[in-house]
Amino acid sequence: MSSGDIEVAPPRAWAEVDLSALRHNLKVVRKSAPDHDIMAVVKADAYGHGLIPVARCLDEEKLRFFGVANVFEARRLFEAGVRTPVYILGATMPAERAEIAARGWTPCLCSFEELEGFASLGRKSRPVPVHLALDTGMGRGGFLPEQLGSLRDRLRGETGLRVTGLGSHMPVADEDDVFSQHQIRQFDDCVAALREISPNLVVHLPNSAGLLRYQSPASTLVRPGLMLYGISPLPEFQADLQPVMTLKSRVSLVHELPAGHGVSYGRTLLKKDTRAAVLGIGYGDGYPRHLSGTNVTVQIRGVSCPLLGRVTMDQIIVDGTAVPGLSPGDEATIFGKAPLVSEIARLAGTIPWEVLTQITPRVARQYRSR
Repeated sequence: MSSGDIEVAPPRAWAEVDLSALRHNLKVVRKSAPDHDIMAVVKADAYGHGLIPVARCLDEEKLRFFGVANVFEARRLFEAGVRTPVYILGATMPAERAEIAARGWTPCLCSFEELEGFASLGRKSRPVPVHLALDTGMGRGGFLPEQLGSLRDRLRGETGLRVTGLGSHMPVADEDDVFSQHQIRQFDDCVAALREISPNLVVHLPNSAGLLRYQSPASTLVRPGLMLYGISPLPEFQADLQPVMTLKSRVSLVHELPAGHGVSYGRTLLKKDTRAAVLGIGYGDGYPRHLSGTNVTVQIRGVSCPLLGRVTMDQIIVDGTAVPGLSPGDEATIFGKAPLVSEIARLAGTIPWEVLTQITPRVARQYRSR
């Protein structure tokens, strides 16, 4: 790699993003919910994979929506020329609503205050298309089931809004079967109660875990997030998916340390003579500091190398004693197909969503498509 007359060094830490795997996972979604439209959730920089490259990859897939968290993300898609309609997940603030209405992005209304705000921006000749959010257990916003009568009354004769969909969210689809089954029944009852608003509503409840495990008879659209990026929230479905991101680093230094020598902050003492490999990745890159003291490993030349001592901001140290010919410049796989990011998250005491979205901009993203 070069820039003019200067040889440009390769990155110390990078994420390989496989767009072919992304398309494969979308096929799994379609197979799991064959009669449903799809909202691809691309919020949080497409779960750390890169919003614009991911959106451009999926823009030809005839999806119903791209789901984003806020106006900033919606604007990035607009400025990139992405054509798939944009859906704003969650409540909107008053200062955001004029831009949403003008751009034709679809908001989900979570309160009567939002309803009034968007209604004031529309008119009979050009009503604002909106979805209604129903709170069936998440507690993060939306109309409660006992508010549906008032909601119907308020919407009768409203000319500034055009209700095009209804949605809710499953908070424990990967944890609590009894509640999730109850929630689906409650949601479907709410949908039936609101059908008079429009005969052709887009109806959505299932997230990744919801569409893999449950059926909501009323739903016409699913919202895959984590599974789209190749990680299943339900381990029994992992074999069907292909991880999209492989996080890698590079060995910057190899040195021999004697038994009893300290390693990293806090001086973890080595129990044996060790060939230590220093890798150019740390919590400043999004590698969780909570992995310190666990039995996490990285892969170097196909060998599992245990972490030594604490994770630091820019570097980690691993035991490379078993790696033949270990040398500076060797690649190390932090997560990907093995180990999975879900295993890294488990060892760190967190969830894969957090690990993926906390990979920092300092980590170069490299895109490929087979």
